[in-house]
Amino acid sequence: MADALAPRAVQPLLAGRFGHVYRYEELCTSTQRLLHDDDPEGAVAVAEEQTEGRGRLGRTWHAPARTSVLVSVLLRPEIEPSRLPELSLVAGGAVAEAIADVTGIDPAIKFPNDVLVGGRKVAGILAESSEGRVVLGVGVNANQTADELPGDAQTQPTSLRVELGEPVDRAALLAAILLRLERAYDRWVTGTSASG
Repeated sequence: MADALAPRAVQPLLAGRFGHVYRYEELCTSTQRLLHDDDPEGAVAVAEEQTEGRGRLGRTWHAPARTSVLVSVLLRPEIEPSRLPELSLVAGGAVAEAIADVTGIDPAIKFPNDVLVGGRKVAGILAESSEGRVVLGVGVNANQTADELPGDAQTQPTSLRVELGEPVDRAALLAAILLRLERAYDRWVTGTSASG
């Protein structure tokens, strides 16, 4: 099967409750905008390419089509609003664990929302909250070659492909991210762990 994040490639790999509402687009402005107000917690939106991908502080996130994992997850945490900023770190830890599971690489977290390999950015997290819901966006540089990575990024970028010397299975990586995120999120909401 061609490398894709279409439902038929990802949904059979899902092991938890996240992702059973699965919106998929080849091209969209941002996965953050694909989720609906009435979607259940754990609904996800995935795209092969974004035209207006965003990072923290309004920075842009660009990647060639079918090279990244671009996903947004709808969460409805029943917590004190003052705890919401913790969610980016919780998600960053979950993404780092999923990358380690799938690739064997051991990433580090850079406060507040970046995942690094050897000091270079491989993933970013964007959490946007309003009225009791959080849309958590995750972007992972999976299969970009060195010349496809942006040259003007604030933190030097890398991709899992560059680090491994071979492409990664994006569907398996996405499924691992969703499972790790679900587990870390559940621990965080119940207060049994401050991080993923």
